[in-house]
Amino acid sequence: MLMEKIYSGEFDLELIRVDPPRVGEAKVGAIVKRYRDLLTDYPPGKLEADGALPEDLLLKMGSSGFFGLSIEREYGGQGLNLHEYLRVVDEMVRLDISVAITFLAHLSIGIKAIQLFGTEEQKRKYLTPAASGEMIFAFALTEPHVGSDAQHIETAALASQDDSHYLLNGQKTYITNANYAGAMTVFAQLDPKRPGFMGAFIVETGWKGVRVGKEMPKMGLRASSTAAIQFDNVRVPKENLIGGHGEGFKIAMSVLNYGRLGLGAASTSLMSVSVRDMLKRASARIQFQAPIRSFQLVQEKIVRAEVGAAVSSAMNRLIAGTLQSEPLFRVAIETSHCKLFGTTRAWDAVYDALQVAGGAGYLKTLPYEKRMRDFRAATVFEGTTELHSIYPALLGMRQIKKQVKESGRSLLGLVFDLLKLLVKGQTWPVAFENKVMRKTLREAKKSAKAARILLLSALLLYGRSMARGQTANREFLLRRITTLSLYTFGILALLSEADQKQREGELEAGDLHILKCFAAEAKEARRENSRLFDSKRERLNSALFRKTLEREARNSE
Repeated sequence: MLMEKIYSGEFDLELIRVDPPRVGEAKVGAIVKRYRDLLTDYPPGKLEADGALPEDLLLKMGSSGFFGLSIEREYGGQGLNLHEYLRVVDEMVRLDISVAITFLAHLSIGIKAIQLFGTEEQKRKYLTPAASGEMIFAFALTEPHVGSDAQHIETAALASQDDSHYLLNGQKTYITNANYAGAMTVFAQLDPKRPGFMGAFIVETGWKGVRVGKEMPKMGLRASSTAAIQFDNVRVPKENLIGGHGEGFKIAMSVLNYGRLGLGAASTSLMSVSVRDMLKRASARIQFQAPIRSFQLVQEKIVRAEVGAAVSSAMNRLIAGTLQSEPLFRVAIETSHCKLFGTTRAWDAVYDALQVAGGAGYLKTLPYEKRMRDFRAATVFEGTTELHSIYPALLGMRQIKKQVKESGRSLLGLVFDLLKLLVKGQTWPVAFENKVMRKTLREAKKSAKAARILLLSALLLYGRSMARGQTANREFLLRRITTLSLYTFGILALLSEADQKQREGELEAGDLHILKCFAAEAKEARRENSRLFDSKRERLNSALFRKTLEREARNSE
């Protein structure tokens, strides 16, 4: 909602003034200690070599409460609020992500549809065994031929003639927890003639017609379970439909907001760990009679990770605060930014940490290479980097078109809006007492203006073709819009946190310096991404790709 308003030329200060995070530090600390003790008894290296979590470990995870961290106490869970849950994710990922992914996937996406949209009967029946680990959950959306384009999944669920059950057929793939799961949330088309008219179903893996495939060998996260699942005439009781008939796509998108926040927390954690490790290594390693921390190219890597961690943390905190008070609030654009920024910057950070470690970083005896392998999947989970590089821009265009239609105007009416924006700019009636915060807000305003100019221009020039799904030749433009939007959101998230700290008398010089660094980065990004038409390099890229296709076609003849 925050970015939707900004795309429409508005800024609401109250949307970045969320309630302060309520975190029970003792409760979080006790949970993390249990996880640390678990890793002592079950070393991640051995689990990775074995390629699976043993049954007794899964049972201990259950008895330790890990499968119920964010499930309400009335259903036997730990009852963590969203801020507490993300803090636990942050701390656990610092220790090891490959073991934690089993219960984190179960919580962040596996059971989330039941929590958000389930009936009381569904919650009592399924959340109680889910909280104890008796019934581990998976989230089954991705298919062999359909990934990010979720509206066009092929799995179908047709209602029986007596309306007592659905008959589920199809297949899913790359499903986390597949061979550990006792149940899963499965998404299927309800009408072959209406793509996106979907249902979300609770399906138990023990039912007739459900077949879970063999474990898929993976680059990382090897102790977790990943497999394909087939559904052959599975009878799903009508009462296992989550939400309303046809609401499956909406439910999937709502659940993925929480999954993206989980990835954002994991990303923040790895950036922070990378800063720590780079500082330690750069201080101890001497080259040319000086510690390598004195070299600017090493300093640059450390600072980039530190700024990235701060921005990612602020983004997650802001949206967690929003969802904590309104769990179904429209935050698809914001969580997309959390996911894109967090995972791409964290990947850079773990790469840089290995680089700063030098030759030693390449050894399996140090944690760098395992972190890289385990985290690599995060750039694919919950929508690929490429999808999230264009998704916010597409959502913004869709929102503006909807507003135009509801007002009775035509798209040509946007010409006046565009001219007004170019001549008068836009007004954000907000002022902070702190000079650095005021200056940083101006940079956010400039980025937001540039994004809106491109959104309006793109709608006027390409609106009809994009409405028909013809976006392939406009992705460089969509990425530029998304980049401007991301930096706007990142600055506002930092300002939200700084504003709260200032009101509580806790604002420090380091907070302001991070604001300055990210604002400078945003300014560079705005200069690079404010153009409407593709750059010469982008046009050459497209031309060379066509030549490459022609060459390969000739070679295959």
